[in-house]
Amino acid sequence: MSTAMATDLTSKQRQILQYLRDNAGTKTYFKSRLIGQELGMTAKEVGSNITALQNGNFDVEIEKWGYSSSTTWKVNI
Repeated sequence: MSTAMATDLTSKQRQILQYLRDNAGTKTYFKSRLIGQELGMTAKEVGSNITALQNGNFDVEIEKWGYSSSTTWKVNI
């Protein structure tokens, strides 16, 4: 990830990206609700911010996978 790209992210987006990087090595699927609980955000905040990460050029691949009690994201590093 380039420095310019990293500075374009909001603090919430940076938190989510770091959380995914830290946890994607042991886990593939993440629920917005559970990410939010870990980071002090709502599931809606996570969902709206994760879209920017999907569209960016980062070292994580994020795919919207399903919706059941909160959106599930498939994450690959």
